[in-house]
Amino acid sequence: MSQLIIYIFLLFSFTPTTSSDEILGVWLNQVKNAKIEFYKSGNKYYGKVVWLKDPSNVNGTPAVDENNPNKSLKTRLVLNLVIIKNLTYKNGKWSGGTIYDPLVGKTYECSFWMEGDKLKLRGYVGWFYETKTWTKVK
Repeated sequence: MSQLIIYIFLLFSFTPTTSSDEILGVWLNQVKNAKIEFYKSGNKYYGKVVWLKDPSNVNGTPAVDENNPNKSLKTRLVLNLVIIKNLTYKNGKWSGGTIYDPLVGKTYECSFWMEGDKLKLRGYVGWFYETKTWTKVK
């Protein structure tokens, strides 16, 4: 009987403790030049730019998506731009979606997970990836 109790304890001690909605809210990116707000629609998670350290271009006009490869999207504003799309939550991780980087005009596959109170972001290009750390805005 005591072995059964130990087994049950071990089983629950390795269960992910991250809530699927823990990602919701506003996060400051690693370089501290943008804040991204995560929201949920249905069972998918999305993120949009809600603050920019420098919201203007060199000429003083609002920052636009000038590096987008699609010419028709080059004039859309970066502020309020949805850059994270279609994440789903499973086993302590949000994945299966994409992240768009307006600084370079590229979209990457991505995944997110919590490490303590930090949000880890991993963007993928084929087998290569880069991991960033975001901080929750209080």
